[in-house]
Amino acid sequence: MTQQAHDRLLIIDFGSQVTQLIARRLRELNVYCEIHPYNRVDDAFLQAFAPKAVIFSGGPASVYWDNAPMPPKAVFDLGVPILGICYGQQVMMHCLGGHVEGGHGTAEFGKAFVTPTDQTHPILAGWFPAEAGPQAQEQVWMSHGDHVSKIAPGFQVYGTSPNAPFAITADPARHFYAVQFHPEVHHTPKGAQLYENFVRLAGFKGDWTMGAYRAEAIAKIRAQVGDGKVICALSGGVDSSVAAVLIHEAIGDQLTCVFVDHGLLRLGEAEQVVTMFRDHYNMPLIHADESALFLGALEGVSDPEVKRKTIGRLFIDVFQKHATAVGGAKFLAQGTLYPDVIESVSFSGGPSVTIKSHHNVGGLPEKMGLKLVEPLRELFKDEVRALGRELGLPQSFIGRHPFPGPGLAIRCPGEITTEKLDILRRADAVYIDQIRKHGLYDEIWQAFAAILPMKTVGVMGDGRTYDYALALRAVTSVDGMTADYYPFTHDFLGETATRIINEVKGINRVFYDCTSKPPGTIELE
Repeated sequence: MTQQAHDRLLIIDFGSQVTQLIARRLRELNVYCEIHPYNRVDDAFLQAFAPKAVIFSGGPASVYWDNAPMPPKAVFDLGVPILGICYGQQVMMHCLGGHVEGGHGTAEFGKAFVTPTDQTHPILAGWFPAEAGPQAQEQVWMSHGDHVSKIAPGFQVYGTSPNAPFAITADPARHFYAVQFHPEVHHTPKGAQLYENFVRLAGFKGDWTMGAYRAEAIAKIRAQVGDGKVICALSGGVDSSVAAVLIHEAIGDQLTCVFVDHGLLRLGEAEQVVTMFRDHYNMPLIHADESALFLGALEGVSDPEVKRKTIGRLFIDVFQKHATAVGGAKFLAQGTLYPDVIESVSFSGGPSVTIKSHHNVGGLPEKMGLKLVEPLRELFKDEVRALGRELGLPQSFIGRHPFPGPGLAIRCPGEITTEKLDILRRADAVYIDQIRKHGLYDEIWQAFAAILPMKTVGVMGDGRTYDYALALRAVTSVDGMTADYYPFTHDFLGETATRIINEVKGINRVFYDCTSKPPGTIELE
């Protein structure tokens, strides 16, 4: 648990995949908060943490399941404001004397519209235009199987939706608030306003900033590492670069960066990263060319989870080797972010569902011999960029699109071969060049090409070809948790496909991926 002087808000995690988005909304309001799973929050924890307010997250459970997640009873006696979200609302009603129903007809998923029954409470300030009266509506995002059928004593109804008669409820006397929808997601356009109203009612000063995070992260790194040596897994991307600069500020020459070339990098990337870091920062840097090791281990492997775990294992082997070479480093630093964590394992041991293993999270062996230093583990990409600016990193670092640790391995579905990797590198370089030439790079969160595990028949120069198909992917996003495909013009796509087919031998067909996240993930594997 972080020790600092700010007012603190406690988010009790019941397993929602978007719990950390609640924290993001609060950080945007300069409110310090921590997420802790329900099964680690007991009376002693509450007393030690001393929250100024509490939020209950959503979650996949029903209050009627055996061993359903429940908050400690003591949380309701703290005398602080509480906000329940989705399952958090249901568990509040269940614990405080209301009733929750499940079964047919109670579920609601996706866009809904809430109508106010009472607009006078300040929790709804700025939500519904007063002049609209009873016709006022506001869009929200629902994702629930059960719903509240009877509110607890002391609660009043402030808003309803077609399938949630108690969409917005509050007990004004105790400062308890509960909503059935998810105000943290972007599909609830005024959700941020609800959180702003809540923290204002709770009396937060809004004194937590990225400058404060920087100072506290440095203090935590020094406390964890002491006088030990640290090696940092440096990829040259935003995350690892910010982590390296932050850790170097904390411990100086105790840090050695290790850049691993696993043979799965983009065209010219190894040279760019090594030159970039050696030119900008006076840090010890080891360039480890381990391409033969990685590609040998991946030969014949097509399962994406096996790929990720194999790469994760080999990364650790390489880092352990260099930890010994630099004089017995005991710590491994990584630029792990929260989206990596929540898709691999639940945050802080909570009950969320695994989506996929990330090479630097789910791929880590239980006994790796090095202790992890992950100062960015609770941050989203946009927050890492803000921290990078706070640390003075150049825009060339901060503005780079994300590039996954497993590299081109997860952009090459099916078996990996050197031929496919060479084709993919050249095609990806043309695609990114096109995006830059059209001035679109900074509008896009992430863009890349992926070589598909199939060949198609084509005609080139009056001759028959039988070559690989290529998929182009580009998405917009705020935090990497959700994403929409970028709406390229048909002219751009046609021009880009023509360039790729003309300039890259081995490709005769190009597709554009129009899948959002969810249901897809940003990467193909």
